[in-house]
Amino acid sequence: MLYSSIPPEQKRRAFRDGLASGRIQQFPGAFNPLSARLIEDKGFDGVYISGAVIAADLGLPDIGLTTLTEVAHRAGQIARMTDLPCIVDADTGFGEPMNVARSVQELENAGLAGCHIEDQFNPKRCGHLDGKNVVDLDTAVQRIRAAADARRDPNFLIMARTDIRGTDTLEAACERSRALVEAGADAIFPEAMRSLEEFRAIRDAVDVPILANMTEFGKSELFTVEQLQEVGVTMVIYPVTLLRSAMGAAERTLDSIRTQGTQESAVEHMQTRSRLYELVDYEGYNRFDSSVFNFEIPGGRPSGATGSARSTAQEDDA
Repeated sequence: MLYSSIPPEQKRRAFRDGLASGRIQQFPGAFNPLSARLIEDKGFDGVYISGAVIAADLGLPDIGLTTLTEVAHRAGQIARMTDLPCIVDADTGFGEPMNVARSVQELENAGLAGCHIEDQFNPKRCGHLDGKNVVDLDTAVQRIRAAADARRDPNFLIMARTDIRGTDTLEAACERSRALVEAGADAIFPEAMRSLEEFRAIRDAVDVPILANMTEFGKSELFTVEQLQEVGVTMVIYPVTLLRSAMGAAERTLDSIRTQGTQESAVEHMQTRSRLYELVDYEGYNRFDSSVFNFEIPGGRPSGATGSARSTAQEDDA
């Protein structure tokens, strides 16, 4: 009902087990708590929480304007909605090494299974845009060392993201990845790889899980799971895919209302009332209190409520 039935510590162990399983792990990006429930319902391995999505949800560009408080709060809301492990984009750690340490503990408190911390300057920019700047190796190492030292649950995953491929050679990306692992990173997120061969080179450089970012409109081709697993990728994220899909559908529906004076043509593509109620688990709440869901959904399943009269009238959505 209100919260996941699985405690964060168990989710973190499950995440570690998944990464060690030899099967690539797929983590679509949730743009709100309900979409995390949908990701779980569709059988994925986990949920990714994108900094770009949190920023966009606030109407902000992805340039480091969100705060630790905003990210931890929203990530916690999403994580509590699903039994799956959730990992979150912690940008540059929200400050200097001491701030990075606090960020990790706040994200642990919020119920996350892990986070990634990058080596860009702050203010940062989307990893698939040009004109990025990365910090020197010593600064990048300090961030990861602070994060690894600060965690209290050893299963909380510290992932190091490096954007250096956008400003330097592939060999520089391999060298930095090795240094970040030596500093305590449990996994490597090599951003904006340009080919499968580049992912394979990172795989050969480090002996920890590596992540592929399959974001649309970016530097990387949208490789399949099979292609990525073949070159040794351990985990793949689809960070903004659901937000873009939802916003595209919303825009088309608004256009229909504007041009046709009604949303009628869009209804067949909408999530049904019964499906929404299934995802928010109305029936589970009803088992707790039969007065909560004592009606029938037109065209849907009966509530199954007992001991009270049911109304067949459609309730007000407003």
